[in-house]
Amino acid sequence: MIRSAVSGTVLAFLLAGAAQAQTSAPAAPAAPGTQPPATVAGADAFVAEAEKTLAEKSVGAQQVAWVNATYITDDTDALAAASGAEMTDLAVRYGLGAARYQALPGLSYDTKRKLDLLRGGITLPAPTTPGASAQLSMLTTRMSSSYGKGKGLLNGQPINGSDIEAAMGSERDPAKLKEMWVSWHDNVGAPMRADYAQMTALANQGAKELGYADAGSLWRSGYDMSPEQFAQVTDRIWGELEPLYKALHTYVRWKLNEKYGDAVQAKAGPIRSDLLGNMWAQEWGNIYDLVAPKGAGDVGYDTGDLLKAKGYDPIRMVKAGEGFYSSLGFAPLPQTFWQRSQIVKPADREVICHASAWDIDNKDDIRIKMCTKVNADDFVTIHHELGHNYYQRAYKDQPFLYKNGANDGFHEAIGDTVALSITPDYLVKIGLLDPAKVPSADKDIGLLLRQAMDKVAFLPFGLLIDKWRWGVFSGQIPASQYQAGWDALRLKYQGVVPPVARDETKFDPGAKYHIPAGVPYARYFLARVLQFQFYKAACQQAGWKGPLHRCSFYGNKEVGKKLNAMLAMGQSKPWPDALQVFTGSREMSGKALVEYFAPLKTWLDQQNKGKPQGW
Repeated sequence: MIRSAVSGTVLAFLLAGAAQAQTSAPAAPAAPGTQPPATVAGADAFVAEAEKTLAEKSVGAQQVAWVNATYITDDTDALAAASGAEMTDLAVRYGLGAARYQALPGLSYDTKRKLDLLRGGITLPAPTTPGASAQLSMLTTRMSSSYGKGKGLLNGQPINGSDIEAAMGSERDPAKLKEMWVSWHDNVGAPMRADYAQMTALANQGAKELGYADAGSLWRSGYDMSPEQFAQVTDRIWGELEPLYKALHTYVRWKLNEKYGDAVQAKAGPIRSDLLGNMWAQEWGNIYDLVAPKGAGDVGYDTGDLLKAKGYDPIRMVKAGEGFYSSLGFAPLPQTFWQRSQIVKPADREVICHASAWDIDNKDDIRIKMCTKVNADDFVTIHHELGHNYYQRAYKDQPFLYKNGANDGFHEAIGDTVALSITPDYLVKIGLLDPAKVPSADKDIGLLLRQAMDKVAFLPFGLLIDKWRWGVFSGQIPASQYQAGWDALRLKYQGVVPPVARDETKFDPGAKYHIPAGVPYARYFLARVLQFQFYKAACQQAGWKGPLHRCSFYGNKEVGKKLNAMLAMGQSKPWPDALQVFTGSREMSGKALVEYFAPLKTWLDQQNKGKPQGW
């Protein structure tokens, strides 16, 4: 599917196969030697026609994707797969056509950039062989829908994806945690293995036709630099962050050993992944109560408890998120947002509960899709997903191929930047927290540790998902070693192991939504980094004087004005230009994140003295 046609996490559902059935498609490229000479005028006309057609057809594509994600049946799967095949074919043809003009001298800036976006904007390209696009679309639709309908077990009883995620965060019995972890991975991931191998082969063939070494190289080409340079950038950033993660890992492992004993969690080596409060061990905030430092650990409030005490329901939670953006000067969400969004899980049908933000018509029909629960996690998620929607609306007047984030990490980072402002100061201002209960300065380590349990813990996971897929696409991880390659990367970067031994009959990657849905994941790693760069810049613009982690720029319209200037650029300029508009820097760096957590790192190092580090 075409990447530049959508933004935010709506991409996941287009990749699942949804698209509008086209009444006509551009002719396939003519055989070599039969085409007229490529000219600058021809390139301009080609881009104009491609942009017009894709803009028209993307609306129907996203409508089909929405229906399939919010009403999963065999019929909506079939509709999504059929239309997805046609849209993929269209995108591949435009990608191949763009390659013909790219090297022409004398192209205007916009034509050259849009040609690059057309060629490199197809996340899962189908080869041009007859039937390939239909097969690829069928595979991605089937895997995504299988995930959405997937169930695990708790106490021997079936439990759906949304509920099992919540239970993994609240359950403390290691036997029940193991039951949920194993059943989810076995029931959801393992059956996808053959489909995933077929999808990989097809996407690689399509990427090679577009001139890329493989689909992973295509993915890494979308960052205004070469695929090799992008891999180097992510490794550089990880090098800046790894010491902080290892310090957190050491401390958490020690506390889990205190809780469960040597038989469940050893004092040294990797951490058993199901003990970390999350199905994928990607964020650990749900077990903060197990690791909170004595004295400083009780920060005095839990956002979820505050929401419940004030009588918040899911709609009111979304209204609160909207209120943050309104306080920055952004216009209210359109009435259609409230009429058309899925904010709570329907009781009468299967849906994909994975939270996402949607831009249906490339103008004003913006929506979120969630199965919202009244808790702290979903309060943060709402602020995050709305960030996509406000970004989508900010660039709605850009040409169609520029309706996207400066890079995909930007799109994910905007809402996360706002969510970092869910501080005690913000909670007081919106009436959730009693001013008398604002935690004092001696609680700062607790506040930072609680934040790090999600933000820092996620970093290696955010990196390894695509490192695994890059290896799969390149052949470095062959189909016969999918599970071993996954386990090796989980151990190397996260320092975690599954609760039971896994073999090559399993396919644990498939138990993570973004793998079967074909959604690139490096964006989330970049977002974790960029959000701290954006947050620091916003706090400086707001004149914040206190500790960085307590800053809230809620209500500061000057910050909103400058933020909107960056958002409105869309993808019209290389991402360093957009980054510079808001932060003054042209380099993505982990330094702002390290600065934010510096007091915690000092404290962790003190706690970890004499304890084995690493794994």
